[in-house]
Amino acid sequence: MKLSITIIGHNESSHLKELLPQLNWADEIVYVDCESADDSLEIARRAGCRCFQRPNNPNLNVNKAFAVKQATGDWIFYLDPDERIPPALAEEIREVIQQPGRYVAFQVNRRNHYFGRWLRYGSQYPDVQLRLFRKGHAYFPQQHVHEKLVVRGRIGHLQQDMLHYPYQTISQYFKKFDFYTRFEAHYLLQQGVRITAWNNLRYLFWIPFGRFFRRYFIKMGFRDGLPGFFACTFDAMNVIVRYLKLWELYKNRDAV
Repeated sequence: MKLSITIIGHNESSHLKELLPQLNWADEIVYVDCESADDSLEIARRAGCRCFQRPNNPNLNVNKAFAVKQATGDWIFYLDPDERIPPALAEEIREVIQQPGRYVAFQVNRRNHYFGRWLRYGSQYPDVQLRLFRKGHAYFPQQHVHEKLVVRGRIGHLQQDMLHYPYQTISQYFKKFDFYTRFEAHYLLQQGVRITAWNNLRYLFWIPFGRFFRRYFIKMGFRDGLPGFFACTFDAMNVIVRYLKLWELYKNRDAV
């Protein structure tokens, strides 16, 4: 059984320099570059990846689906540039894809690191991800940036963890925060969510307060120190900001 790893990236040269040399155990790496202005594409080519270029679609899963279609392996593991597969997980992946069994896909626990600290609490761990699947048995609906793979068949669970380094600096966090809240606002618009007194209460108070209280106190996010407080606070703020950006979309549309 052959394994393909698929990656999409936009200006991810620093991550790719570290990530790609660690993946030499895979049979194939498919890299889709999404209009990078840095040398991400050249780094991938030098690393021996099969490279493609695509428009930088705000819905990342459109290009992830494209990358999956280019893969030739019997099994596929899709990976983000800011993620890492430790040697123990790589060995487990190699073992499970060679074993005949009833599973056509596998979930993996992910350790999220904020500003150099692994967050163990606040619903941050285990951050279960569905990443490994047999070709032809899973697909992206391509409706939402945070959607999960849809799998046809039974799903197993890997024992080893994957590592995730999404936010190395606060400035980097806010850059991604702006991207995701903008996408979420457009998604709310497409779903027909309106600016009403009831939605004002829900999106500006009830939902964000509930998310913060649950993650910081019930799920003990406070045990992760200041990074844990930051994660819980801006998880709640995400709901508020996406709703305010939805209000802005309606305001700009009505002004035309």
